[in-house]
Amino acid sequence: MLLTAGAVYFAATVLLIAFGANISFLSFVVWRGGREPEAEAQSTRPLPRVTVQLPIYNELYVSERVIEAACRLDYPSELLQIQVLDDSTDETADLVAAAVERAQARGLDIVHVRRTDRSGFKAGALQCGLASATGEFIAIFDADFVPRPNFLRRTVPYFDQQDVAFVQARWGHLNRGYSLLTRLQSLSIDGHFMVEQSARGLRGYWFNFNGTAGIWRAAAIEDAGGWTARTLTEDLDLSYRAHLRGWRGHYLRDLVVPGEVPAQMSGFRRQQHRWARGSLECAIRLVPQIWTSGARVPVKLQATAHLASYSIHLLLFTVTVLYPLVVLVAAEHPGFKTFFGLAYPFALFSLAYVIFLVAGQRQQRRRWWRDLPRILAITVIGPGLMLNTVRAAAQIILKPNPEFERTAKFGMESAESRRTTWTRRRYQLRLDPIVYAETALGAYSLAAAWLAFQYHNWAIVVYSSWFGVGLLAVAGLTVSQSVAVFRSRQARAEKVKLEEAVFGAAERRTVGSAT
Repeated sequence: MLLTAGAVYFAATVLLIAFGANISFLSFVVWRGGREPEAEAQSTRPLPRVTVQLPIYNELYVSERVIEAACRLDYPSELLQIQVLDDSTDETADLVAAAVERAQARGLDIVHVRRTDRSGFKAGALQCGLASATGEFIAIFDADFVPRPNFLRRTVPYFDQQDVAFVQARWGHLNRGYSLLTRLQSLSIDGHFMVEQSARGLRGYWFNFNGTAGIWRAAAIEDAGGWTARTLTEDLDLSYRAHLRGWRGHYLRDLVVPGEVPAQMSGFRRQQHRWARGSLECAIRLVPQIWTSGARVPVKLQATAHLASYSIHLLLFTVTVLYPLVVLVAAEHPGFKTFFGLAYPFALFSLAYVIFLVAGQRQQRRRWWRDLPRILAITVIGPGLMLNTVRAAAQIILKPNPEFERTAKFGMESAESRRTTWTRRRYQLRLDPIVYAETALGAYSLAAAWLAFQYHNWAIVVYSSWFGVGLLAVAGLTVSQSVAVFRSRQARAEKVKLEEAVFGAAERRTVGSAT
């Protein structure tokens, strides 16, 4: 059993090293590619008709903002249709209806689309909107994004190339400076867009539409099979189906559409759970088709690495659980120390991610060294989410028909960060019971580090401690925010109770005086 555990550990470590090597390669591609602005495309064709879709579901704090932003798009009104695809079940629907009426009064072609059921979730809403869409191209913005007026004029010219299915812009961050959590997320997203998406675009590899801040050719959506809810990442699924049909995407690194990142750890965890499960579902469904397609081998390798990227957390969980057994194997069979010593390049994996995040900041000409402490913090928080991904992977089998759970946004922009707190707003999530498992696994990891210390296995001391701290940090932040939400609710309840008492006493005095 010990030897089998050692072999599994070694295989998992080799795969982690491979992922790290690929991250380093993508970082090198953008580092070498330079940071010069991309030349804007110019078109000699008449402007085409465009439909803008705004999928909304219970977005009380941000729905009006995105509608107003869509109405400010610099595009001929006779060529622009705006669809507000509203599946809301709360007061959001009333706010949306009022915003749409105001826009209609200004002469804009905007419609409020309501469905009788939420079948297919976001994918179902987008597909429903296509039935009445009049545009040759379909721009999509989630409720928490704010497109700038020049978005359509910057993206439409790229469709002069007839094989372009979609154009994806880069995500910016409305609330980067709101808290440490939003800063860490912003750094990670910058890495994805400035390194991964940019490198894939530069080298002609397949990449995906990110669900928002992009525009599709309607014919490409139809040719690829349309929007479906067969996975929780309908955007990734459609993108790769389009690639398999011979279409390609174009990534616009220098066109930024700011959006809001989750302020609550539980919301961030839910978002990561959805992305992890959806990516793994797409990998299961699409990787076999990718390898039987006529794409170049490098394209196939990069597509596989992309779709399977969340497997990194599954591999980290594997090595974390096996650390005590590996220590015992190395102690019991000294001859295997050399064998396990081959896994020491695992250090390159952690270094690769730091380089990846640094490259993301450097490409934006930001002073990356100022963010170095937060970059190092991400390398701790990242492994701390491994159980979240393990649960997502397990639910592919155990819960084959999940409900699409949106990530709540609170309209928290940086300018408001010291005047308003999200704990006083609606949509807060309850404490996720997974924190108990994370705490247990964190303690297990620290115990494994102590065992490794006893046997002078210094590499496992470092990595097991690292993962243990990450797991406890993620669980601790989740619990502390849940306590803050509870106290905020308690304070509001006491305030209401006090106001009712004061009002009641005043009313009784008024009645007594009248008597």
